[in-house]
Amino acid sequence: MSFKDKLLSGERVLTVEAAPPKGVSFAPVLEQVVSFKERVDAVNVTDLQSSVMRLSALAAAVQMKAAGIETVLQMTCRDRNRLALQADLLAAASFGIENILALTGDHPVLGDHPESKPVFDLDAVQLIAAARGLEQGTDMAGRRLAGAAPRFCVGAVVNPGADPLEPELIKMEKKLEAGAAFFQTQALFDEKTAERFFRAVAPLKARILVGIVVLRSQKMALHMNDHVPGVHIPEAMVRGLAGAPEWKPASVKLACDLIKRFAPMGQGVHLMPIGWYRAVPEILDGIGA
Repeated sequence: MSFKDKLLSGERVLTVEAAPPKGVSFAPVLEQVVSFKERVDAVNVTDLQSSVMRLSALAAAVQMKAAGIETVLQMTCRDRNRLALQADLLAAASFGIENILALTGDHPVLGDHPESKPVFDLDAVQLIAAARGLEQGTDMAGRRLAGAAPRFCVGAVVNPGADPLEPELIKMEKKLEAGAAFFQTQALFDEKTAERFFRAVAPLKARILVGIVVLRSQKMALHMNDHVPGVHIPEAMVRGLAGAPEWKPASVKLACDLIKRFAPMGQGVHLMPIGWYRAVPEILDGIGA
């Protein structure tokens, strides 16, 4: 069953995030993703994550599809105007890639080319609406598409730890109105944050995949607390990673514990290994996936 079919039927789904490399060889990442492809419903392909220049997400997604992996293609508004975004949506559909995650994107000043000019012609809400318009056979200028219209399963992101939360809920409602079929959350670590968020969004009846980041060290946890908006890693959790080197089994166990704690609150999980793909099979074993 496809990711879209499972999602819309209300079944629980599991996605894992993968980042294209800063170079032309996608084989090392692909080899690791292939090792667990039968155990997940789809693999998110990041789009110049953190505004760092890499191989294009679409190129990586096409290679994944050729390897029999269903993908969720992330698409940010930071680097392309509405012409290029619509063109890439059509390009994805032409390769049979239908799952799209619409993001506004981080500002380039945060990445490795801070002098690059941001575009932001559209935001995530408008990109979702553009994809839905293409499905109706017209572009954003109202002109008809040639041939069959594309079909998409469009998702969006939400930050449960936003403070205040109300503006995030307003954006979430706008994304739903524009046609978002599902949401993937920013990383969740704190139970109070999760309970507050899911209590607030319950009336929206949205399909939500809980974001879980694999923490490899105390240093990583402290960095996320200091630099990732909306993320709060409890002090006890940070202390528990003290002195633990990278690749430590404690990190895998923590990821499993977080999944078991938070997954029941949503319709599934979005696992973010942050490049540590070899830990994914261990985590899947730990949660019985």
